[in-house]
Amino acid sequence: MRRRTTVTVAAVLLSAAAGCAGAPPESHTAPVPAGRAGHAAPSSAGSAATAPARGFTLVASGDVLPHASIIRQAQADAGGDGYDFRPMLAGVAPVVSKADLAICHMETVYGKAGGPYTGYPSFKSPPEVATALAATGYDSCSTASNHTLDDGVAGLGRTLDALDKVGVRHAGSARNAAEAARPTLLKAGGATVAHLAYTYGTNGIPVPQDRTWSVNLIDQDKILADARAARKAGADVVVVSLHWGTEWQTAPDDKQLSLGRSLTASATGGRPDVDLIIGTHAHVPQAYEKVNGTWVVYGMGDQIAGDMINYNGAFDPRGNQGTIGRFTFAPPTTPGGRWDVAKAEFLPQWFNTGTGRVVNLNAAIKGGENHTGVRDTIQRVVLSRGAAEDGLVMGE
Repeated sequence: MRRRTTVTVAAVLLSAAAGCAGAPPESHTAPVPAGRAGHAAPSSAGSAATAPARGFTLVASGDVLPHASIIRQAQADAGGDGYDFRPMLAGVAPVVSKADLAICHMETVYGKAGGPYTGYPSFKSPPEVATALAATGYDSCSTASNHTLDDGVAGLGRTLDALDKVGVRHAGSARNAAEAARPTLLKAGGATVAHLAYTYGTNGIPVPQDRTWSVNLIDQDKILADARAARKAGADVVVVSLHWGTEWQTAPDDKQLSLGRSLTASATGGRPDVDLIIGTHAHVPQAYEKVNGTWVVYGMGDQIAGDMINYNGAFDPRGNQGTIGRFTFAPPTTPGGRWDVAKAEFLPQWFNTGTGRVVNLNAAIKGGENHTGVRDTIQRVVLSRGAAEDGLVMGE
C-alpha cells in the first residue's frame, strides 16, 4: 500500500505550545516500524518556504469497539495463535491507505500482552489491534472515550505505548502532564494538521485527582484554548475529535448542536479556530452538517463492533453501520488564510458480524453484492440536515 507522509513536528514548536516552565517536554515519538517508511522527517525550512503548498485528503472513521466476539474472531483469524485484526479492516484499507492523513477512534484500552482480554462492559483489548490499525493505514487515533479508564491509568498507558510501537499517533489521553500539554501535530500534503480529542466522560470512573490531565474531557473553553495553542505551535488545520452525543439516537442532541455551533463560530484574527469536527460514541450513524462554514460530523457510527444490543434489549443492526468521512483540503489563496475543504464525501460502511469483516458498501455493491438497503439507510441519516445542499457527496 502507498504510504503517506505523517511526521512529528519539530520539538521547538511543540514546546512552545506546551507552556510548561523549565525543562523541555518529554518525547514520546515512537520509532518508525518497517513498512511505514512514509513517516519521514520534515523537509528543511528553506525548501518548505519555496515549495508551493499542496492540498491533502483526510479520512476519519468511527468507533473501534472490540467486544468479546470480535476478540474471538481475531483469534480465529490468527489461526489460534495470538490475535490478528487486520483481516477485519481489509475492506476499507484501500480507502484509508490512499489518504494523506487517516484518523480512527480507538474506543477501548489494551490489556497486558497475553491477556486476559475482556469485552463489554469493561474493555481490555489485545494490543494487536494497534498493529491492524497501522497496517490499514491509520496515522492517528483519538483515545478519549467513556472507556479510557476501564483499566485505570495502567490501561491508558499500555494503549498509548502500543500505538507508539507501531507508529500510530494519538490524541485525547496522556501518560504525563507534558504529553497532555502538547498538541498532536501531523504532516499532510503541504499542511501541518493538529489532532485534538475529548470525551464527555469516563463512565463514572473518576479521573485521578493527581492526573487530571490524563483524559481530555469536553470543555468548550479548553478545546478552544487548545486549538489556539495548536495554531501557535504551527498547525495550519485543526481537527477536533469529540466523543459525544446520545447513544442509539440518529439525530444529534441539543448539546452536540450547541457545542458544534460555538466551536465553529470561534475565530482568532478572522480565522476559525477549528477546521473540522469528527464525532463518535452514539453507535449509530449521525448527520454531517456544515456549521458556520465548517464541517461537523456528529457521529460516524461504529467501525468494528460485535452484535449491538440497544437499550430495549434487542439486537439493533444500526450498531454495525457507519461512515468514513473524506475531506479534501485546499491550500489558502492568500497568505495566512484558511485551508478550505474543497470536497466533502462520506463513504457508507458496515461491519458484517457474520464474517467479521468491515464492508465498504459502495465498493461491495459495485462488485455485485446486494447491500443497497443498508447503504441507503445510512445515506438518509447522513444527509438529514441538508449536507447535500452544502456539497457533501457519497464516495467509494
